[in-house]
Amino acid sequence: MDWFTAPGYWLGRLIFQRALAGLYLVAFAGAALQFRALIGAHGMLPVPRHLRYVPFRRAPSLFHLHYSDRFFAVCAWTGAALAAALAAGAGDAVPLGAAMAMWALLWLLYLSIVNVGQTWYSFGWESLLLEVGFLAVFLGNARAGPPVLVLWLLRWVVFRVEFGAGLIKMRGDPCWRRLTCLYFHHETQPMPGPLSWFFHHLPKPLHRVECAANHVTQLVVPVLLFTPQPVASYAAGIIVATQLWLVLSGNFAWLNWITITAALPAFDFSALAGDPPPAASGEGPLWYVVLVCAMTALVLVLSRHPVANMISRGQVMNRSFDPLHLVNTYGAFGTVGRIREEVVVEGTADRRPREDGAWREYGFKGKPGDVRRIPRQFAPYHLRLDWLMWFAALSPGYARDWFGPFVERLLAGDRDTLKLIRHNPFPDAPPLYVRARLYRYRFTTWRELRETGAWWHRTLVREYLPPTRLAEASWSEPWPGPRAAPRSEPE
Repeated sequence: MDWFTAPGYWLGRLIFQRALAGLYLVAFAGAALQFRALIGAHGMLPVPRHLRYVPFRRAPSLFHLHYSDRFFAVCAWTGAALAAALAAGAGDAVPLGAAMAMWALLWLLYLSIVNVGQTWYSFGWESLLLEVGFLAVFLGNARAGPPVLVLWLLRWVVFRVEFGAGLIKMRGDPCWRRLTCLYFHHETQPMPGPLSWFFHHLPKPLHRVECAANHVTQLVVPVLLFTPQPVASYAAGIIVATQLWLVLSGNFAWLNWITITAALPAFDFSALAGDPPPAASGEGPLWYVVLVCAMTALVLVLSRHPVANMISRGQVMNRSFDPLHLVNTYGAFGTVGRIREEVVVEGTADRRPREDGAWREYGFKGKPGDVRRIPRQFAPYHLRLDWLMWFAALSPGYARDWFGPFVERLLAGDRDTLKLIRHNPFPDAPPLYVRARLYRYRFTTWRELRETGAWWHRTLVREYLPPTRLAEASWSEPWPGPRAAPRSEPE
């Protein structure tokens, strides 16, 4: 069955598998290090409470069988260890069936985490990792040639990521059609990186060129992935280059890195790879061929929903149409904000909180806070609390379920929650009161940076949460949202 395999793509498969395993490692390590405060048994959104209301058929997960924080940690660290082994090449050192089982176990463990992760795991890169990870199960190892069907399905994933994002932009914010969105995007994106300030200050004509290039890359280039070589390789190269540009300009967890990873098998590495190993030239056993064909048929059937969504005028971004996240729809930044607002959380040890009292600010690892602190690079590692704080500033509705419990844990001095932030201004004892205020942030100009050393300028907008003490923070209902304050003062 010469049609079934493409031996010349063996090196592309090898690089893809090593890179994907590395991303799995980052994802599992992040889950292990952050889950106790976020979704642990005593976290802001506890898994046990979630499981009482969400049946297995809606969100399949190993944790429906049993949940404890210890069991979650075992699953997360097991996934990290297995991912590290695959990144080191363990998948090529075992029989084909064993390698497939290793990749399948990675997928199952991460699916179990995502399906109980609630708001913290509700973003497109989670589904994208699961979709690409599912296809990786069927890509084989060094004992069989790369199956053509899976290679094409990986291109189909990249096509949907790019083309879906391109369509949502053209249908969404008019600034994409006017080529002006990048006047604002680098400043207002969820978590700027260390170069975002410089990207923001590029000349406006260059921003317009960036916008136009983005439209070409997302609406034209993906179609070329399905053309013969070397055109497909050129298309994949353009996509990789634009994704690296995005890596430099901001922090988007592993979204850009997994898009790059999924595009790698589209490259024709034959000029560099030489002849494939003898075992990588065969199609593998019959059961493997049957499984790959059956999986391909399943993906094609499930693709009808993402395709219908892409061609619909009511296109939505980042949605899974099945509880296993096998075939999803993607898209990003259909709307670009013109201003940036940030929730600043402060505490005080004063027994009577006053407006001008001794309030001390909590410092977050990734989100803007201290105006003199340059944004840091964290991607592909994902700071889940910092990311949700950006959404909390957009609308209190995004924070109704978790912001109240977050404040409660600050007032209690919860160690797991304090590990999620960079600076705890109350190292000896927790504060008596916590408040939150909404500030408007903007990047400073070149002149302001030279004169003040500040990367940001901020202005108080209003009160977000009034001074709250521990007894008041024991919310049995979702947090009702911020209270308006009719004052404004620059800082």
